[in-house]
Amino acid sequence: MSIERKTAADAISKSADIVADNIDKLKQLFPSIFTEGNIDFEALKEILGDKVETDPEYYRFTWPGKAMAKEEARKPSRGTLRPAKEESVNWDTTENLYIEGDNLEVLKLLQKSYANKVKMIYIDPPYNTGKDFVYKDNYKDNLASYNEKFNRTDEDGNLKSSASETNQEGSARYHSNWLNMMYPRLVLARNLLTEDGVIFISIDEVEYSNLRNICNTTLGENNHIADFVWQNKKGGGNDSKYVAVEHEYVLMYAKNEVNLHNLFEPYKPEYLKRYKEEDKIGKFFWDTFKRKSGKQFYKIECPDGSVLDKDENGNPISWLRSESRFEDDLKKGEVRFVKYDDNWSIHFKQRLPQGKKPRTIFLEDSIWNNVATNSNASKEILDLFGKEVFSNPKPIGLMKKILSFSLQENDIVLDFFSGSGTIFQACFESSNELKKNIKCIAVQLPAKINDSTVEGKNALSLGFDKITTLAQERIRLAGKKILEENPKLKDKLDVGFKVFKLDESNIKTWETDPEKLDENLFLENVIKSDRNEEDVLYEILLKYGLDLTLPIQEKKIGDHNLYAIGGGALLVYLGDNANIEIAQHIINWAKELDAINPQVVFKDNGFNNSQDKVNTLQVLKSKNITDVWSI
Repeated sequence: MSIERKTAADAISKSADIVADNIDKLKQLFPSIFTEGNIDFEALKEILGDKVETDPEYYRFTWPGKAMAKEEARKPSRGTLRPAKEESVNWDTTENLYIEGDNLEVLKLLQKSYANKVKMIYIDPPYNTGKDFVYKDNYKDNLASYNEKFNRTDEDGNLKSSASETNQEGSARYHSNWLNMMYPRLVLARNLLTEDGVIFISIDEVEYSNLRNICNTTLGENNHIADFVWQNKKGGGNDSKYVAVEHEYVLMYAKNEVNLHNLFEPYKPEYLKRYKEEDKIGKFFWDTFKRKSGKQFYKIECPDGSVLDKDENGNPISWLRSESRFEDDLKKGEVRFVKYDDNWSIHFKQRLPQGKKPRTIFLEDSIWNNVATNSNASKEILDLFGKEVFSNPKPIGLMKKILSFSLQENDIVLDFFSGSGTIFQACFESSNELKKNIKCIAVQLPAKINDSTVEGKNALSLGFDKITTLAQERIRLAGKKILEENPKLKDKLDVGFKVFKLDESNIKTWETDPEKLDENLFLENVIKSDRNEEDVLYEILLKYGLDLTLPIQEKKIGDHNLYAIGGGALLVYLGDNANIEIAQHIINWAKELDAINPQVVFKDNGFNNSQDKVNTLQVLKSKNITDVWSI
């Protein structure tokens, strides 16, 4: 009997295994199709009957590289997210995350901790115009490729490679490259959505049709809700080749359309002013029951016995509602008769609807006075930095419109192409305006600032060399501005964020290189020399499937710390000299925290010898703490 040591062979050492998860789901739905652990497809076909497609020419959307893109979506990651407290704001209290790294690997790493937890995703991916970059994934080892580009520097401390890899329009696989980038990310993103969650994707006409097709493939054609049209620019355009294009699209898909709740957006104040009266049901105003056009014709008897069915010109009066509905409303007190001179007028209570349904065209005269254009976005950045430092940022107004649709208290919003960080500022402002705590997760590749643009030169002049550090500063300034303008929100509004950075595992025994596995089994120290306990602690949270913003309690034991996560559900000791004395500290703290059957993690080489390991386990088991393992 001994403490189990988790190595690269264990599921805990990597991100979620999507294939294994899908097989488990199939087992729950169709247990009879499994034979000796494998799937009997003939048995599955029998269950599905005539719903199995057998024609080799059936309709499907495909492109060169699709098979590899599918395989990449299924491949787990052995990377980790390392905390960067020094770059964060309000680390101890915030529930927002800013993650620096390749979003494909990050999405994989979030699969355990955030599966079915994200209410809304918004992304503004590269539009594939030939000028912007497309992530060219290395399907052999994407994490190693990422580290080579972004975590390695030359002798002068500069990044070896730029993130920008343009996808030239003349390329033989121009559209395929873009589709191969999008496919695995959409598959992984869907797993993170709640059952009533939604995803919004900005795009222009270049890849609009392909985006619709790939979303139908990954998210389901039945889950397509709408394509919104956003007017992103006004005026000008006379230098266009044929037509001045001044709109973009925002595609909306649900994870499961059948679970999607009603979508409403807030009314503007001018609209609400007319609802001046209120009863026990709610707000309303008295509206006329008579309509100039319609087909609801019938006689209505007035209080003095007269009948109202024709107007002053002798034409039949069309009423708003059916006769049966009118009679029902009359009994309920929803109707009144008002006499003006010698004529009767019939009114009904026009009640304030639960909300206004979103419209598919975002125009200036829609629900808000202005949904905002790219010009608004540039001014918003100018207000914060004094200079334009981002090229083509999305405006806050567009983000806030989307955020207003269906978010509730403590819902999570994710943007994994977060760019300038607009999503964060929009979440801050929406949390204040909607009086709801909206949590935000943003993911961004640490691309070098493009020094060939005016905006890039401005950013460099302010001391920023990566888009991630620039975006973080934008978020800091935005949060500071909101609190300065609303001092009462200081202790109420979460304008902080925890920064994490994608990297290789902190734990040597979780390495993926087969040549190192044997030597890693006998290491003096399983934790890499340039990593600390906190790095390892958050990797355990991530691989174990715990929220990265969970509060972590610390208790000092000699020169080392004992950590409690989730109120003691998980207790971690990564120090040296682990023995029965440490075990007793764990037992005492678990009791103090009222932790029931806590799980305990040690560093394997933290025990001086095998006897200490056995004795420690025995002491813990004597108090019913049986889920104990080491790294």
